[in-house]
Amino acid sequence: MGRTAAKALSAKQVDTETRAGYHADGPHTGLYLQVTTVNDRVTRSWVFRYTSPTTRKRRELGLGSTRTRKLVDARALSSELRLKVLNGTDPKDERDKDRANAIAARAHQITFDEAIIQCLATKSSEWKNIKHGQQWQNTLTTYASPLLGRMPVDLITTDLVYKVLQPIWHTKTETATRVRQRIETVLDWCKARGYCQGENPARLKGALGQLLPKSQKIRKVEHHPALPYQRANEFVSALRKQGGMTSLALEFMLLTACRTGEVAAARWDEVDFSTNVWTVPAVRMKAGNEHRVPLCSRAVEILKVLKAKAQNDFVFPSHSIERNSHMSLGSCLVAMKRMPSFEGFTPHGLRSTFRDWAAETTNFANETLELALAHTIKNKAEAAYRRQDQLEKRSKLMQQWDHFVNTKPTDKNVLMFESVSNG
Repeated sequence: MGRTAAKALSAKQVDTETRAGYHADGPHTGLYLQVTTVNDRVTRSWVFRYTSPTTRKRRELGLGSTRTRKLVDARALSSELRLKVLNGTDPKDERDKDRANAIAARAHQITFDEAIIQCLATKSSEWKNIKHGQQWQNTLTTYASPLLGRMPVDLITTDLVYKVLQPIWHTKTETATRVRQRIETVLDWCKARGYCQGENPARLKGALGQLLPKSQKIRKVEHHPALPYQRANEFVSALRKQGGMTSLALEFMLLTACRTGEVAAARWDEVDFSTNVWTVPAVRMKAGNEHRVPLCSRAVEILKVLKAKAQNDFVFPSHSIERNSHMSLGSCLVAMKRMPSFEGFTPHGLRSTFRDWAAETTNFANETLELALAHTIKNKAEAAYRRQDQLEKRSKLMQQWDHFVNTKPTDKNVLMFESVSNG
């Protein structure tokens, strides 16, 4: 293919030239109009031709079709490229490197929904049960994914996180705070993997904290409805009339002041009948620490009744005897809802029933009561000095609770027990 004389091209020539070959836009510019004819179809495009400053070989760099890049734009671009060549840069090598970097960046890109799946898989070993992971997945899918799900994580901004949280920050404050924390965790995981950089846009101490009011100022704390301790005997009497394993589970929960999940998943190998102590493993405790529970007389009696007809490894087994599993966590709540005289109270509230009784009618130290409930000590200095779990003191406390629960109100004398010295 031949070349035309080295004179500047005109806009009309660029639009109408039909001679196949390279047509220079004047001398020494490096810019050429390339005309190609295939099956009587003429195409016109721009080519920059130059000598590589690194290899000293002639090279060509396509600059696109004349339909998308006009003559004036092609001249401006070729001028920039000539300057790069003069400065020792090979324009084609530079473009190839940029394209390779862009491809690599896309290959290392991840959407928020993809990040959720991978982050949850990484963190699943930290959770106490499958339900915890499902709660993570469900809250993020419900509230964050509609806006952030398909978006590459490196494009997520504080404004986008704000748009996720703002609609529920006042109406569902507790849920909103958890959603924010979980978005922050997912993005922290992404940052650790190199999928994004810079400050986490879901970080509350960053810009997001200036856009949202403090949750503590608007959150309405709703405590679990607690059975008044004065009705404890009435409650256990009703449970015994009702009968069944769930009734025994509720009574056992009341007598041990333990949480629903701790009781429902209790295993026989955790119970030591020689010392009357039930040891709940750390994995099932809210604070993540092993908890020794001194068993009062009635609690031991309940366990012996259940042991005599044990179906599997669990103290409170599932209704399906074919599976080695424990009772449903919701069974106790359903059972209490079916007791008209105790409508509105919850199983978890039974812990408050015990705590109110202990605070109002005994002189046991507050520390002993908190240990009985397996509460975490927020004061780090106090926590560092607490070496023992006061099992002997708590055993006396729970036995007094057993006596109170099993004494009819008409016969009941409120006892003020001597406080036990820490000595």
